[in-house]
Amino acid sequence: MSANGGETFVVLPPCTESSRKQIIFGRNGTGSGEQVSEVIFVPANPESETVSLPSGCEIEGVASFAAILNKPAGTWGAESGSNEKAVTIALSYSEGPVVDGKVSALDLVRLGLARSDSASGAIDTLGALVEKHAPEDRNALKAAFVVCDPAAVWLLNVAGQLWAAQQVQESSIALAATGFTIGSAFDRSTEGLAAKAQEAGAWDGAGDFSFSDALGGSPASAATRSWPLHEPGAEGAFGLKQMFECLRAVEPSAPTGPSQVSVLTAEGVLACHWFTATPQVEESVFKPFIFTPGAKISPLTRVPEGESQTLLHRLHSNRKWELVGSLLSSLEATCMDEVNRFLSEHSGEACQELDELMKDCVEAEVKFYR
Repeated sequence: MSANGGETFVVLPPCTESSRKQIIFGRNGTGSGEQVSEVIFVPANPESETVSLPSGCEIEGVASFAAILNKPAGTWGAESGSNEKAVTIALSYSEGPVVDGKVSALDLVRLGLARSDSASGAIDTLGALVEKHAPEDRNALKAAFVVCDPAAVWLLNVAGQLWAAQQVQESSIALAATGFTIGSAFDRSTEGLAAKAQEAGAWDGAGDFSFSDALGGSPASAATRSWPLHEPGAEGAFGLKQMFECLRAVEPSAPTGPSQVSVLTAEGVLACHWFTATPQVEESVFKPFIFTPGAKISPLTRVPEGESQTLLHRLHSNRKWELVGSLLSSLEATCMDEVNRFLSEHSGEACQELDELMKDCVEAEVKFYR
């Protein structure tokens, strides 16, 4: 099982409910209630500053986009997140230690969001970073990413400095956190991928080359899973509420890390990203975030210096769900209705009214725990 993977679901048109084209992404992190994660906002940086990773890897600087990140506490990189260009990147699977002087799977999520204005562009960006900064050993870094924007969904698999990417053509995907997601069909890859895999001893050259078989030891089909609830149909009925319910129906007895849902809508409609910022999605509340020039999020989703937990995580850990659960569920439903109504009536530019949307929701949740 991947330490930083996550059960990941994506629904594409025509299955999504909207008069506009809309892609809905959802992910539950793996882990337990004891593992602390943060949700942080990283502002855009117009300067081309070199990025020094904790591993000692130095990444050439470029101007960066604003991003919101769902990340393990104490790490620089992230498990999932989105940027101001409505690009969402997430790990569905990863394994391998942090290698000195090299980029990690978590680093790649954050770097991809900082440097990409589209899902297609993110594939090029991440591929270049992998070829230059990943460990040479194909077993030192194994990762499967899902990359989305309002127009497309891509799968990206990485093994050391080798990679392959495939654009999703299906109307929905459901991925377990168990391995590579690309087999013999892919649209972009390391140049000469099959030959390099054979040279490295990962493939014997017989039959069709399969990324997952050669570099992961199992077929890509092993990383797919069934829909736990509301399997998308062609009638266009799948929306934000259905994604929340699906994530909460994924093996309710199993521990889950923090969750993210993103609604990515074309035609100039603002993307909206929802984070629990706490584990155990069935007893957590999704809070919305929308990128605006003055966007702020609550400091309660970040670990203070000298502490080991976010305040939100600590209060949530001591919750008595039987006392507050129905009230918090009602709060979430009201917030969802109001945000959806606002977005349907105010397409286009973000406004100041949305600057502290997530901050207000986090602070409203905290009041129920005190």
